[in-house]
Amino acid sequence: MPLSAPVPRQHLHTRRYEFCGYEREDGLWDIEGRIVDTKTYPFPNEFRGEIRAGEPIHDMRVRLTLDDDLTVADIEVASEAGPYRVCPDIVPNFQVMKGERIKPGWHQRIKELLGGVKGCTHISEMLGSMGTVAYQTMYWRRKRNAGEKSPPPINSCHAFAVDGEVVKRFYPAFYRGE
Repeated sequence: MPLSAPVPRQHLHTRRYEFCGYEREDGLWDIEGRIVDTKTYPFPNEFRGEIRAGEPIHDMRVRLTLDDDLTVADIEVASEAGPYRVCPDIVPNFQVMKGERIKPGWHQRIKELLGGVKGCTHISEMLGSMGTVAYQTMYWRRKRNAGEKSPPPINSCHAFAVDGEVVKRFYPAFYRGE
């Protein structure tokens, strides 16, 4: 069901996320993300002069390289556009993610390592979402390779409630309902 019709309004800001997952020839996985923020109007910027309507305020990219266990083997970060000269200076800090594993607590770990002045809010938010993209990218290959012993993401959301109909129907060995 779609959203209800909005009251009359003026469009001012757009944030676009794009995520893609790739299986590499060397057996690793690449998860790439991009965030682009634009305004519908021009405005002055001390660092860049005028930022025109539709020109990116933020244009940032991340490539996570993962192994089969969802451990970060490599990370590449680029800040192609930002509102301040110093924005790209934080890019090297993201190397701290090497060796981290996407698992429960991924978002919290990003906050611990890159929260506040240690990172960039926009890149960190994107990095958090990349955990789910990695899971979606790798799921069927990992499931096929692991067979039925590969557990579903129990209690990760409403649909995968341990006592819910999805787990009961598709993963009965993990069902804990009535």
